[in-house]
Amino acid sequence: MPSKPTKKLDTFPNPAPGRDFHIHMQIPEFTCLCPLTGQPDFATLIIDYVPDRRCVELKSLKLYAWSYRNEGAFHEKVTNAILDDIVTAIAPRYMRLTAKWYVRGGIFTNVVAEHRKKGWKPAPRVDLTQFEAESGTRG
Repeated sequence: MPSKPTKKLDTFPNPAPGRDFHIHMQIPEFTCLCPLTGQPDFATLIIDYVPDRRCVELKSLKLYAWSYRNEGAFHEKVTNAILDDIVTAIAPRYMRLTAKWYVRGGIFTNVVAEHRKKGWKPAPRVDLTQFEAESGTRG
């Protein structure tokens, strides 16, 4: 039986819940409809998150994104709704959703929405470029 779009997001247990790690996903074929004209809007969705206890399952995410194809929504609304739905499903420590909307009327639009779990702070960023330069290990 062929797949169908759905708003249901499946999840699975985080395989390393004791560690902060970064998951990066891109959905380059996201579409919805302009609520004013009914014309299609196209975007690349970029999802970056640090999971807590659950991770989002990729096939369900694909079917979820597909569910917007025939819905009318402003860029700002749909970006925030998607972030809210994924956060509700997996309760990550941190999540950023960047929606890079293709040109419409000569204007590119990027909408960035973020979620931070209360009390979560990222570990300081480690920059190894200085070490690599000093030790000659840059490859």
